[in-house]
Amino acid sequence: MSKQTQKVRKAVIPAAGLGTRFLPATKAIPKEMLPIVDIPTVQYIVEEAVASGIEEILIITNSNKHCMENHFDKDYELEARLTESGKMKEVEMINDIANMANIYYVRQKEPKGLGHAVLCAKSFIGNEPFAVLLGDDVVINKGGEPALKQLIHAYDKHHASVVGVQTVAEDQVSKYGIVAPNQNVPADGRAVKLDNMVEKPSQEEAPSQMAVLGRYVLTPEIFELLESQEAGAGGEIQLTDAICRLIDTQAVYAYDFEGTRYDVGDKFGFIKATIDFALERPELKDQVMAYIQSIAEKN
Repeated sequence: MSKQTQKVRKAVIPAAGLGTRFLPATKAIPKEMLPIVDIPTVQYIVEEAVASGIEEILIITNSNKHCMENHFDKDYELEARLTESGKMKEVEMINDIANMANIYYVRQKEPKGLGHAVLCAKSFIGNEPFAVLLGDDVVINKGGEPALKQLIHAYDKHHASVVGVQTVAEDQVSKYGIVAPNQNVPADGRAVKLDNMVEKPSQEEAPSQMAVLGRYVLTPEIFELLESQEAGAGGEIQLTDAICRLIDTQAVYAYDFEGTRYDVGDKFGFIKATIDFALERPELKDQVMAYIQSIAEKN
């Protein structure tokens, strides 16, 4: 099967970070396991991958993330106890989590950055296009296609790597990787061909307001570039730097995906996600809304 027709069927979820912004909670619990209401963040990421047609998932972990592996595994003791208590709905729920996808794990032995974490997936991916989903970005597109599926459609059309972007406020560009569209190639709907990417530029130097937001579909040539990539910002191997070099040798597109994105790696973003997700729950909506209104009235 040629690369032009290869299906995107594998995904990588880098989850080896220390989660220092959520200390002390993340001293013992991986940040990816912090729950939004009652579902760990990483489960939302896995669900998006599965809903996008991904068949096999590799999670990049470190030595302190065993509970993430346990979450997606069978738990016979818990299942037996729930069955004895007649809690069959809960039994079905935990079985659904264990059967969600074929999930594999590999450790990033040293914290050398996102690019190095993706490189850890080289043998798992082989010579196939693949997806990368970052756990800090939860994207909900209610009534529409998952963000990753939108990128996969763009890959299928253009046969080229695709980075997921959304427009951010001008005063926010310095927080993100910002893409520079190719001015000589007209946009194809929500897809634009790229000239460059700039990591966390100043407001004056930003080439656009389109920020890279944690979703990628990449061709396997990225691995060769990551292997030779020198350390960049923060002394780490940056995925953005390798994608910039990829642009020199093959087409790379940005896709302005539809959906509401929550930065759950940020404390306020995490709180916003918790409130919004709670308001989507019929059993919680009225109580949460009443509580928010009571707070507003007091202030």
